[in-house]
Amino acid sequence: MALQRPGSMHVGVFFNHTGHHVASWRHPRAQADAGVNIEHYVQMAQTAERAGFDFIFFADSAAVREAKAEALNRSAQYTAYFEPITLLSALAMVTKHLGLVATATTSYNEPYHVARKYASLDWISHGRAAWNVVTSGNAAEAYNFGRDAHFQHDERYERAHEFIEVVKGLWDSWDDDAFPRDKATGQYLDSSKLHMLSHRGRFFNVRGPLNVPRPPQGHPVIFQAGISESGRELAAATAEGVFTSNLTIQQQRDHYVDVKGRMTKYGRAPEEMLILPGVTAIVGRTEAEAQEKHRYLQSLIDPIVGVEFLSMLFGGTVNFAGCDPDGPLPPIDVGGAMNQGTARNIIEVARRENLTIRQTYERLAGSRGKLTLVGSIAQVADTMEQWFDAWACDGFILQPSYLPGELDELVELLVPELLSRGLIRDGYGEARTLRDNLGLKRPPSRYAGTQASAAD
Repeated sequence: MALQRPGSMHVGVFFNHTGHHVASWRHPRAQADAGVNIEHYVQMAQTAERAGFDFIFFADSAAVREAKAEALNRSAQYTAYFEPITLLSALAMVTKHLGLVATATTSYNEPYHVARKYASLDWISHGRAAWNVVTSGNAAEAYNFGRDAHFQHDERYERAHEFIEVVKGLWDSWDDDAFPRDKATGQYLDSSKLHMLSHRGRFFNVRGPLNVPRPPQGHPVIFQAGISESGRELAAATAEGVFTSNLTIQQQRDHYVDVKGRMTKYGRAPEEMLILPGVTAIVGRTEAEAQEKHRYLQSLIDPIVGVEFLSMLFGGTVNFAGCDPDGPLPPIDVGGAMNQGTARNIIEVARRENLTIRQTYERLAGSRGKLTLVGSIAQVADTMEQWFDAWACDGFILQPSYLPGELDELVELLVPELLSRGLIRDGYGEARTLRDNLGLKRPPSRYAGTQASAAD
C-alpha cells in the first residue's frame, strides 16, 4: 500500500469542559463552571482560531456517568454540561474558519435527527461542521432511552454502519442546485432534484427526504474514534478523521498502517482519511518548568477519583476494593469495557512497565487514557515531529490538561515552535470549509448524473 499524507500536520483541540486532567477543575487557571459557561467557550474558540488550529472537538454522552458517590462528588467529569450541537451553533457565530466537531451516538439517536442537526450546523457555520461517530461508551445511556441494558459491542457497530449510510443518504436528499429561488420566474425549487432515500434495513426504515438542503460540504466531515477490531472496520469504511488513543509510537504506527490498509476493500484511498492521536502536552520553557507544572497537577488528584477513573476506563468491570494502590493491576477482562482497544493499550503499558494502580491512574489522569508529553518546548515538538516523520499519524488532537490556562500556554509556547519547524501551516489561506482545511475532497451526491427524482 502506497501511503500518502499531508505535507504538514493537522492539529485540532479537544475541549473537555474544565480540562482533560481528572483534577483539572481544581487548578487555579481552570474555569470551574466551564460546562455551562458560554463565555468560557467563546474565549477558547477564538483563541484556537487565532492559533490557526484546524478544528475544535467535543465529546458527549447522553447520561451522567455512573460512579461511586464519593468519586462523583469530587470530579467535574461526566456530570452536567452543554449539548454540543447547540454549543457549536453558538460558537459558529463568533468564529470564521475554525472547524466544529461534535459527538453524536448511533446507539441512542435516529439517523434523521443526526442528519438534520449536522446539515443545519454546516449551513450555520458556512461549511465547518463535522460529526464524531460513537456507539456510546457509557452504558448508563441505555436507561434514558427505554432499554434495560446497553447494546452488545458487535451489535453497536453493525447498527453504526447502517446508521452512517442512512445519514449520508439523507444529506444527498437534494441536489446542490435544487433551490433556484428565482423571484422573477417565481420558481423556488426544482422538485426534479429532490430524492427519496426509501431505506429499509436491519435497524432502520427511513423514507426521507431530509428537510434541509444538501450541506455546503456535501457531507459534514465524519470522525470516528474506535480502535477495537469493530472500530477499525467502521473507520476504514466511513471515517475521514480518526481520533486514536495509542500510547507508544509503535502502537500508533501499527494502527496507522492497519486502518489505512483496510480502506481499499471499501473502495477508498488512504489519503481520504486523517489519523490523529490525542496528546496532552504539558510544555514549559525548560524541562524543569514543565515537570513542576505536571507535579502540581498530579498533587491535585484525589485517590478516590483516580481509582474510579481507572474503573471507568475498564468499563466498570474491575473491582479495586481491597487492592493496594501501590500494588499491580488486578486481573482484567476487557470484554466488558466499552472502549476495548483503549483498555488493552493501557494494560499492555502497565504490565510492560510494572506500573502500580496509583502509577497507572497518574500516568493516564492528564489525558483520559491518551498520550501525555511533559517537557520543554523543543522536547514536546521533537516527539510530535518524530511521530509525524515516522508515518504514525497525520497530525494530533491536543487535549489541554486544564482550561483555559493550558490552551493559552500551548498557543504561546508550542504553536510558534511548530510553525518555525514548518510542521503546521500558518493561518487558513484561501480555505473556506473544514474539508478545505483538512485537504479532503467534497463528496459528490450519490445521485450525481442521474435523473432520479421524487416522482421516481
